[in-house]
Amino acid sequence: MQVDSDRTYHFVCAPTVVWDVLVRTDEYRSWWPWLRRFERGPLEPGARWSCVVQPPLPYRVAFDLVIDEVHDGSLVTATVAGGLHGAARLELEPDGSGSVLHLAASLTPTDRLLRAVAVAAPPVARFGHDWILDTGFRQFASALGDRGTDT
Repeated sequence: MQVDSDRTYHFVCAPTVVWDVLVRTDEYRSWWPWLRRFERGPLEPGARWSCVVQPPLPYRVAFDLVIDEVHDGSLVTATVAGGLHGAARLELEPDGSGSVLHLAASLTPTDRLLRAVAVAAPPVARFGHDWILDTGFRQFASALGDRGTDT
């Protein structure tokens, strides 16, 4: 089962403000308590980040992000490997007086347990994935001091 995501988040603050908070990778674990392990390099091409996330389900997901491309202030692309395999793209653009953050990802579980959950109970796998994204957005907006909206 492949899980595709295409999310757009709106913020009232300017893209420079969103980006300045987004690059504070040392603060991620304080915003996102479900991020159980996070070993990161710089936000630059070639950096490898190792992550373990815990949705409100009886499993954890371990994966690496390899940063492929960074355009300061506007774009990050990454390859996902480990318990999940695929690609992710994060774009930040101005939107009137605020900004829009667009996340697109296509991920396939490669971990045996995750594959089993995805095959036996696709709604459970989708719930865990969506919970991480939606909760993560709300927590990021809170760290930003912005209520934000998602679509």
